[in-house]
Amino acid sequence: MIRALFALFRRDIDLALKAGGAGFMALAFFAATLTLVPLGIGPEPALLARIAAGMIWVAAALAALLSLERLFQADEEDGSLDLLFLSPLGGIPLVLAKCAAQWLTAGLPIVIAAPLFALMLQLPSEGYVPLMLSLLAGTPAFFLIGALGAALALGVRRGGLLIALIVLPLYVPFLIFGVATVEAALTGVSFWPSFYFLLAGTLIATVLFPLAAAAALRLHLS
Repeated sequence: MIRALFALFRRDIDLALKAGGAGFMALAFFAATLTLVPLGIGPEPALLARIAAGMIWVAAALAALLSLERLFQADEEDGSLDLLFLSPLGGIPLVLAKCAAQWLTAGLPIVIAAPLFALMLQLPSEGYVPLMLSLLAGTPAFFLIGALGAALALGVRRGGLLIALIVLPLYVPFLIFGVATVEAALTGVSFWPSFYFLLAGTLIATVLFPLAAAAALRLHLS
C-alpha cells in the first residue's frame, strides 16, 4: 500500500511538472498580486510594512485556490479516478497523496518565494522567520480544505466558483493565525502561541478534510 501511495504521489508530481500548469500558475498569480500592491496603495515603506504579512497570506490563499479545480478533474475525465478508488489505496490515502503532491508543486514554491516579496513589501527583518514557519505550517491546510471543495465541485460547470464559495470561509482561521504569528514577532512578543494554533488547525484539517473529500468523491462516483 505504501508503494502504491508513493507511486500515486510521484505520478501526480510528474504530471504537474510536465504539464507546467497549476504550480506555475499559482506562483505567477502570487507574484502578480503582490507586485500590484505597491502600485495600488503607493510605495510608502511604513504602510507596506504594516500590511505585508496580511497581503502575503491572502495572496498565498488565493494562489492555492487557483490550483484546486483540477485536483481530481483530470483523473475523473480519463476514468482513472474510478480505478484509484477500486484499488487497495482507498479514498482517504488517495486524497492525502494528491494534496501532498499539489502542495509540493504549487504551495512550496509560494513559501520559497515569500521572503522575496516580503522584502519588496518592506517587512521588518524580525518577521521573516515567523513568516516562513507560518507559511510552512499553514499552507498545506489550504490544499486539504480545498480537496473537499474540489470533490464537491467535480463535474460541475464553472466549478472554480463553487470551490471558492466552499473553501474561502474555511481559510479564515488560518489567515488570522498566520498573520498573527508574524504580527506577534513584529511587536516583540512570542509568536509561538499563534504558531501552535495554526499548526493545530493544519493537523485537524489533515484528519477531517481528506475524510470528507473521500466521502464526497465516493458519492460522486456512485
